[in-house]
Order: sequence, then C-alpha cells, then structure tokens
Amino acid sequence: MSATILVTRNVSDRIRGFLASSMLELAPGVYAAVRFSPAVRERVWEVLEEWFVREVEASIVMVWRDPAQPGEMAVRVLGLPPIDVVQQDGMLLARRPGIWEDEEGKEKG
Repeated sequence: MSATILVTRNVSDRIRGFLASSMLELAPGVYAAVRFSPAVRERVWEVLEEWFVREVEASIVMVWRDPAQPGEMAVRVLGLPPIDVVQQDGMLLARRPGIWEDEEGKEKG
C-alpha cells in the first residue's frame, strides 16, 4: 500500500463529496489517502472515470508511488490539466507550453 494524492480542478460537488468521504481533503481540491490498496485506488478511479463524463472544464490528477514507473511515481489524468506530464531521462517532468509553442506543443512558425 502506498499514499495516493488526488488534485481536482472545477469538479462538481458530487465528485468532491465522494472524494471527501474516502480521503482526507488537505486543501480545497487536494485529497490524500495514506493506505489505499491498489484495488481501492482502482475502484476510486473507476468511479471518477464514470462520473467525469458530466464534468465541464474540469480535471483530476491522481499520483502514487510505483517503483516500476519513471521517477517511481504513477500518474493518471482526467480532463485537461494546465501542464503536460512527460518522461525525460527516466524522470517525470511537468511541461508547460511556452510562448513559442501552440497548445499541442508544436513549435509556432
């Protein structure tokens, strides 16, 4: 079992209530659970995926320790976060589009 962190942006009260019932809300939209088993984490994610279809301009990011992943951290995302999580040299990095790139990360002409 490992700690799981969930960060939400612009989600409905339904999702916030569900997460608050199963995790500790550390700050608005930031949830943590220290002892989520992989099965519990998977079930929470399945519920979020099912409910997320009704969300508008929202995002959810879930992270937890996974020694098999780059940087020993697994990341799942629903919606459009303001950053891209990319793998570089065996590490996970947060990349923000620069002024020289469009929204898809392609260099502007």
